[in-house]
Amino acid sequence: ELSKVERVAIRLRLVSHLHNIHADLAREVIDGLGLQEEVAPARPAVPVRTDLKPSKGLSIIASCLDSFAGRKVGVLVTNGTDRKTFDDLVAAVEGEGATVEVIAPVIGGVKASDGTHIAAQQKIGGGPSVLYDAVAILPSKEGCTALLRSAPAKDFVSDAFAHLKFIAYLNSALPLFAKAGIAGELDAGFIPLSKPKGSKSFAAACRKLRFWGRESVVTT
Repeated sequence: ELSKVERVAIRLRLVSHLHNIHADLAREVIDGLGLQEEVAPARPAVPVRTDLKPSKGLSIIASCLDSFAGRKVGVLVTNGTDRKTFDDLVAAVEGEGATVEVIAPVIGGVKASDGTHIAAQQKIGGGPSVLYDAVAILPSKEGCTALLRSAPAKDFVSDAFAHLKFIAYLNSALPLFAKAGIAGELDAGFIPLSKPKGSKSFAAACRKLRFWGRESVVTT
C-alpha cells in the first residue's frame, strides 16, 4: 500500500515507525519500496520494549490453525466435470465447516459427466481466486481445452499459486497449469484428487490456510 503513496516524505515517516515495531519488518518494507534514503527510527512516545513475548491472540495465523471452519473454497468446473469427484469434494469441505462456491465458464452452470446439472455462483470472469481461501480445479479434458483460451481461467490458477493457496486438482487440469506457467511448480500445496481420499486430504490440508512452503519461491 505504501507504494501507492505519492509523497516520498510520507513513505519515510511511515517506515520510520516500523523500526520501532521490528527491524526486520522495516528492512523488508524499505527493500520492497526501493527507498534510497536512510530511514532513522522515529522518536517513540514511550520507550520501545523488545522483551515482550509473541502473542497468539494478536496473530491471525496462530489463532486459527487446525480449523478451516467458516472459510470458502472456489471450485472451477466445466461441462463434463466428474460428478463423483465434485460431490466428494463438496462433502469433504462441508465436513470441515467450510463452504463451496462454484465457478463456471458461464453463470448458467455446467452439465456434469453423468448428465446432471451443477449450478454456478460465479462465472470465471467474475469470480477470481482471490475471493477464496482455497481452490479446486476440476475441468473435463475437453473443458480444460476451452479454458486454455480464457485469460481469467489462467489468472485464476496463477493468482491462487502466487497467494500460497492450497489447490486441489484433477490431472485434466494440468494443461491449464502449464498455460499459467506453474506446471513445473507443483509443490505439496497441490493436492491431487485422483488419489484415494484425495478430497479429505485436501480439506484437512486447508486447515493450515496457506501453503507457506511456497513463499520462498513466489514474489508478489
